[in-house]
Amino acid sequence: MPTSAIDDKDAAAIHAAREGVAVCDNRSHWGIIRVSNDDRLRFLHGQSTNDFQGLKPGSGCDTVILTSTARTIDLVTGYVLDDAVLLLVSQNRREFLMQWLDRYIFFADKVILTDVTDETATLSLIGTQSNDIIEKLGAGALIGQPNGNHILVDGVIFAVGSGLANPGYTLIFPVAEKEKLWNQILELGAVELSDRAWDILRILQGRPAPDFELTDDYNPLEVGLWQTVSFNKGCYIGQETIARLNTYKGVKQYLWGIRLDGAAEPGTVITIGEEKVGKLTSYTETPDGHFGLGYIRSKAGGVGLKVQVGATEGEVVAVPFVSHEYP
Repeated sequence: MPTSAIDDKDAAAIHAAREGVAVCDNRSHWGIIRVSNDDRLRFLHGQSTNDFQGLKPGSGCDTVILTSTARTIDLVTGYVLDDAVLLLVSQNRREFLMQWLDRYIFFADKVILTDVTDETATLSLIGTQSNDIIEKLGAGALIGQPNGNHILVDGVIFAVGSGLANPGYTLIFPVAEKEKLWNQILELGAVELSDRAWDILRILQGRPAPDFELTDDYNPLEVGLWQTVSFNKGCYIGQETIARLNTYKGVKQYLWGIRLDGAAEPGTVITIGEEKVGKLTSYTETPDGHFGLGYIRSKAGGVGLKVQVGATEGEVVAVPFVSHEYP
């Protein structure tokens, strides 16, 4: 999703997300799927990469939904409640995932899927000063807890994790309360972060997006989502491929950031000399210049590698949301 020159408002919001606190409403457009009934944890355990059966109410995790050949469908965050699990899914995967998960509910399974997107709102608080706002909203008990941990305060689920590599929190609550809570957060000093500014941060930090970095061409280890994969949990869809890649260190390409000299189009081939080594998946202009994400063959190299992206030169850099170290 190419992004043209940014304006001062977006630049200020990006600075706030890095150095202060920003609030973003774009996650209200994402999907919320409620998974309930007795077999909910066992079911999700078998449908995704992370260890749901090891989670207790009040905890959560990031996980990846895979095809049977371990190709990525979506990066999902799950929050375990007393009587259900809430899945925060990407906007353009909401309907697909409802149908996909439903395919794997068999007659004896006690699992109910409910799309509750339209009745909920989801905000992200992003930045080093988000703790101050969380405390004033009555959720200070979360400060210092692991990502995914959450509590319910006055009907609002406050969860650790901004959805980006920046520190922060995710708030999920009834949509009727949105305007009131949004205004309250702005009054407490948060700067509004637009959808466009979120996407700039997403690309700068390497958070993969469906149809760009998460597609049928890539598995979660190539993306660098090691933190979402449990290698001890046993069988799940795509597990054999993931285990083999890990055991034999068989990851053949990696997702990297690319600092670019100029604009480039997603889908552009990445080359070194005459050799094709990868493909650009996302591009944006940032307050500091041009930047992209792309997959590059592991044998070609990593950080510091000089590459050609179409007519533009680039340098490979690390991005904080992903990791390429075998555990």
